[in-house]
Amino acid sequence: MKKNYYDILQVNKNASAEIIEKAYKTLAKMYHPDLQEESNKKQAEEILKQINEAYEILSDSEKKKNYDAFLAKDEDEHLSNKMKNENDKSHVSSTTYNSTISIRDLHALQEQERLYKQKLQQDQFHQKQLQYKRDLAYQEQLQQARKQAYYDAYIQDLKNRGYKIRYKKSIKDYIKGLIGTIIVLFILFLLWKIPFIQNFILSFLEKYTILKK
Repeated sequence: MKKNYYDILQVNKNASAEIIEKAYKTLAKMYHPDLQEESNKKQAEEILKQINEAYEILSDSEKKKNYDAFLAKDEDEHLSNKMKNENDKSHVSSTTYNSTISIRDLHALQEQERLYKQKLQQDQFHQKQLQYKRDLAYQEQLQQARKQAYYDAYIQDLKNRGYKIRYKKSIKDYIKGLIGTIIVLFILFLLWKIPFIQNFILSFLEKYTILKK
């Protein structure tokens, strides 16, 4: 059985229109040829073509209804062929245990297989999303690094030409300077309160009349 449109968009049959649209936008952006390397563009174009075709059917309620009916019929035929093949292969003697799988058991088995495939597709989808976010964050960091490098090179070029670079101080810079001055004065005040240091400074000033004045 060919890969259906739900598999292409990596959603299940009960997915809402909002989930289908979100999955389409994510995959369309992920496989857009402009975001691929030159060697992968052709393959990305083929995948994007399938994504667009799947979304065109599943986004239209009437087309989706007809497609679901066709898909159900196709699955029934697939199950019938599978059962027929299994029966052809199971030619055993009368003493061999032979049981016919009921339709209910077959559907249960098919549901388990579908859930397993769905979980596997969701895991793959999340991995692709995570990789895309990592690539996007890396591109942003690279762009910021380039901007900083261009800016540093521009500043260095101005300095080489003899220009003096003055950076405008912000309010935070003035506040930091004021706090630093207060801390230094406070430390000097505490040192002045120590008798040994106070006597040393006074005796030093007594020796030099200019400093004393």
